[in-house]
Amino acid sequence: MALADNEVETTGLVGWIDRRFPLTSTWKKHVSEYYAPKNFNFWYFFGSLALLVLVLQIVTGIFLVMNYKPDATLAFASVEYIMREVPWGWLIRYMHSTGASMFFVVVYLHMFRGLMYGSYRKPRELVWIFGCAIFLCLMAEAFFGYLLPWGQMSFWGAQVIVNLFSAIPFIGPDLSLWIRGDYVVSDVTLNRFFAFHVIAIPLVLIGLVVAHLVALHEVGSNNPDGIEIKAKKDANGIPIDGIPFHPYYSVHDFMGVCVFLFIFSAIIFFAPEMGGYFLEANNFVPANPLQTPPEIAPVWYFTAFYAMLRATTDPFKIVLMVVIGLLGVFALLRARGKWRLALPALAIAVIVFMALTESKFWGVVVMGTAVVSLFFLPWLDRSPVKSIRYRPFFHKVFYGIFVFAFLLLGYLGTRPPSPAATLIAQICALIYFAFFLGMPFWTPRGRFKQPPERVRFKSH
Repeated sequence: MALADNEVETTGLVGWIDRRFPLTSTWKKHVSEYYAPKNFNFWYFFGSLALLVLVLQIVTGIFLVMNYKPDATLAFASVEYIMREVPWGWLIRYMHSTGASMFFVVVYLHMFRGLMYGSYRKPRELVWIFGCAIFLCLMAEAFFGYLLPWGQMSFWGAQVIVNLFSAIPFIGPDLSLWIRGDYVVSDVTLNRFFAFHVIAIPLVLIGLVVAHLVALHEVGSNNPDGIEIKAKKDANGIPIDGIPFHPYYSVHDFMGVCVFLFIFSAIIFFAPEMGGYFLEANNFVPANPLQTPPEIAPVWYFTAFYAMLRATTDPFKIVLMVVIGLLGVFALLRARGKWRLALPALAIAVIVFMALTESKFWGVVVMGTAVVSLFFLPWLDRSPVKSIRYRPFFHKVFYGIFVFAFLLLGYLGTRPPSPAATLIAQICALIYFAFFLGMPFWTPRGRFKQPPERVRFKSH
């Protein structure tokens, strides 16, 4: 059988496998001959770290399931048994609980890097969409897993979140009943959450991760300069500004893995609770349906969205109605063709519907829209350049304000509600949505620097 120009004939066991399974060709395509830009920096560690944490979560989860009992009368005791009686069980449990938080740390930083360097722009729209879908799956996975320890915060946190669905008009009560499987959070709820956390969501998550990587390797990696390295190739079809992922970036990422594992281990051995942010004190108390904790708040990686939910009061709903009305007027003045009247009519319909429904429902809508907005980023950003390096200064200011508002929302979501905190959260929520809604207007404006023709790279 004739070989293609880029193929190498293998012998022995590897050759036997290659004739039956594309082992060597897959390794070459996705690792040893996958050409990545030369100028990857610190921000490009977090993609491989996210993959590492995913593997850690799956492996530690398997060992936890060996001793965990998905039963309302036994769940909390089984977690205590893992912590106290199972050899190294405390380590496995802390690796899993710390891994959940570290997963969101590296994913948030990974997404922030994509935001800075325009990794969602053409031709990587599908890569970004798969990444946002992974983020949604992670949120679902964390939510379903949060109930499993059957502590006070687990129980009441699940009760509050599931009850939010009852605010949806017409179908809300039936939907929340269907999610719980009972009229209150009970053994039925625990069993179905366990099934979703252990089987259903991980299967979807692994599939999305594979799709994310395949789509990335099809179009190639972005870089801090936002230059498409596939546009300039040598006579052999190899990108001039690229280097093989292995061994260059495999060694590069190994260094990042070592630093990450050092920090990860320090947290596990010295501060697994992280002052109550990773593991709340109330979750070391068995669930008691008759005693509500004084303050119910989600884990830190949900608190920014929880703050938006809590900030959606009746006065804030009126503010949202005014904003939607202004958007309708703007559409009437600027839109052309069939959209000229359709968009204002839609705005009027939404305002009427908001007036007839309670603010609790619109809090759920605001929280959901905050996540869904990320999916539309490739089409909202109209900047002529990808990387923030070559954008005007005021673009960087807007990015900074957006990040600050998001971090402030995350902090406010961990604090007890107060009039001042609610007002600040409402302002930050408006900033969050203004960042996305305003993108088509402010991203193409300003004086842009000319990106270089070739990747700028200096060896260390």
